[in-house]
Amino acid sequence: MGELALYLHELGYVVDAVDYAESAIEQATAQAPDGVAVRFLKHDIEHDNLAALPHDAYDLITFRLSYAFLKNRTWLSNRLREYLRPGGMACIITPLASALPADRRDIALDEEEIALVTSGWATADRFDADGMAVLVLQEPTSAPVSFADKRRPTPQGLIGAGVVVTDEQGRVLLGRSVRGVWELPGGKPNPGESFEQAAVRELAEETSLRASADDARVLAVLMDTTHDVPRLTAAVRVTAHQGTPTVTEPHLFHRWEWHWPADIPGLASALFTPSAHVLDVAWPGLLQDLPPVHRTLARQPVAPESPERARESDQLRQKMTDQLIDQGYINDASVETAFRRVRRHLFLPGVDLETVYAAADAVVPTKRDRNGKATSTVSAPWLQAVMLREAALRAGDTALEIGSNGPNAALMQEVVAPDGRIITMDIDPFVVERTARFLPAAGYDRVCVVLGDGEHGAPGFTDEGCLDAIIVTVQAPDIPPAWITPLVEGGRLVVPLTIHGYSWAIAFEKHGDKLVSRSYTVCGFVPMQGAGAPAEDVVSLRGGEIRVRFPEGGTADAEQLTRALKTPRLERRTGVKIPGNTPFDKLMLWLATTMDGFCRLAVDPKLDTGVVERAKGWDAAAVVRDGSLARLLLQQTGTSTWEWCIHAYGPAAEQLADEMTQQVIVWDRDHPIRDAPRLTVRSRLGGDTEATGARTLVKRHTRLDFDWTRPHRTSR
Repeated sequence: MGELALYLHELGYVVDAVDYAESAIEQATAQAPDGVAVRFLKHDIEHDNLAALPHDAYDLITFRLSYAFLKNRTWLSNRLREYLRPGGMACIITPLASALPADRRDIALDEEEIALVTSGWATADRFDADGMAVLVLQEPTSAPVSFADKRRPTPQGLIGAGVVVTDEQGRVLLGRSVRGVWELPGGKPNPGESFEQAAVRELAEETSLRASADDARVLAVLMDTTHDVPRLTAAVRVTAHQGTPTVTEPHLFHRWEWHWPADIPGLASALFTPSAHVLDVAWPGLLQDLPPVHRTLARQPVAPESPERARESDQLRQKMTDQLIDQGYINDASVETAFRRVRRHLFLPGVDLETVYAAADAVVPTKRDRNGKATSTVSAPWLQAVMLREAALRAGDTALEIGSNGPNAALMQEVVAPDGRIITMDIDPFVVERTARFLPAAGYDRVCVVLGDGEHGAPGFTDEGCLDAIIVTVQAPDIPPAWITPLVEGGRLVVPLTIHGYSWAIAFEKHGDKLVSRSYTVCGFVPMQGAGAPAEDVVSLRGGEIRVRFPEGGTADAEQLTRALKTPRLERRTGVKIPGNTPFDKLMLWLATTMDGFCRLAVDPKLDTGVVERAKGWDAAAVVRDGSLARLLLQQTGTSTWEWCIHAYGPAAEQLADEMTQQVIVWDRDHPIRDAPRLTVRSRLGGDTEATGARTLVKRHTRLDFDWTRPHRTSR
């Protein structure tokens, strides 16, 4: 590894050279001259967290004689694309299988594999020499997956089972067959076998993964036609397994790989048609333009429990509900009844009951991204209770939940029962499959589960006045029209809205063509994905050590600010002190809505050289104007007392420090710590979206007007 890394260094690159073998790192480090800009790192690129890499993006990613050894190369290729800077390239140096004897071809790529690698790039150049191929890949792209069938089946091959099995990250197992097609594990039942028995047997025979028929269940039976012959396929979900996927039938499969479901529509390769139909059962709406199929869904029984576990869970659930009542989160009889009935633990298998029924901040992640960050969670009970309370659901209401996982939809269904209707939707196929599986098993088969981008609303529920309430359980940077138009007059929207990077669950009520806030609750949720995903403008200083973030859009002159940071720091004490553990989120909102040029200042702890003191646990509130910067920070003045202070830099440092100090003093004097402004939201579709000052914020879809003269009292 060292030779190529040092050569790239000589070309002018700053190089991160990684290998999973400690010996390779030691050898490369020993051979490298002193002072070269090369980091030799022990890192398993396939299994370790990619976020541990020193840089967030690279101009060049190389694989030297290593790509063929990857077990999940398709998945890893998709992840590493995301680490390329615009205009960057990937380079794969690999032996050619045709140049090696048969017993050594596992260290090389054949022509089919090379075609698969290069299919995901707009530009793919190839250079061959001495039995090696050098692939230079630029501009990641995607092409839709296609669907393929085998030759005309024999009569005994007309009935089969397709097996959906996922790993701990929620990735689904697919095999690359000798026909160049991706397939699920599976096959035909033997005489006397059930579909479940056939599924676990075929799984073991094809992949060596071991499972029990008790952990397999039929999701649906599918009937389609191939070569004018009817074909029957059972979609079987295996929920627990042991072992590592292994090629046990090399005459049928080249390898087995784990794939994130969201990657499958862009495989740019063929997918076995019955496997495609089975995947579409597990993740409804995942694949588009599927060949015709008749589908009979299997009704799932309510999950059985042992008497001991049922008794323990019931006791913990009643205790949790009592605590939520005592703490003031539940003050409505219908919400109380819902919390006493919904068996929250059925949506969190494998999580201990004490954790499931903790009334405090018991947020349970159910899926994480490649960096280990949660992308889907089951919210804390106290926050679910607050959002249900603020949504003011009533029996007979029709309500939409955007951001799914099961327990919250079950609570909503309990409140609107017996005649009300709940729709829950999510953009993630894994989350939708999980929710669609657990809700019926917990006894809530009337909830409609939809796969889709919540930014656009739920299909069939976008007409004016068709919803009584919407609860959004993902952090949203804006409120799109599809969340306003469908509400009835007086309808409620509860949404974790981000304002200048800070987040509150704000309850709104619809009045005419606008929304008016009723309450704020400090909260944290996973961010939206898809069309409504958050975006912000960032100005990097000192090589990325310091980042000036503009969550609502904005910019600053990096050269001016860099010069400003070299000037002597102006320090200003405000005289405003607060006890420890005092919430100060509304002060941030006050500054954001009263000071032009408001932004957030982030200091990278990995690169911090001490130029700017790093705030502990949060990005500092800051203002950038006139080539200068002022930021807010807390300094300890006693055992449990803190004072707000200002650090300012640049030619206008004194002016900015004076202004920020004055605003902190006004806030402390005129606004109780939990005061929040009355917020009126108007869709930009209706016009009148020009900003009128810092108290007006214009987003992509809406205009937000903040009125601090009529404050709300906030909770939590």
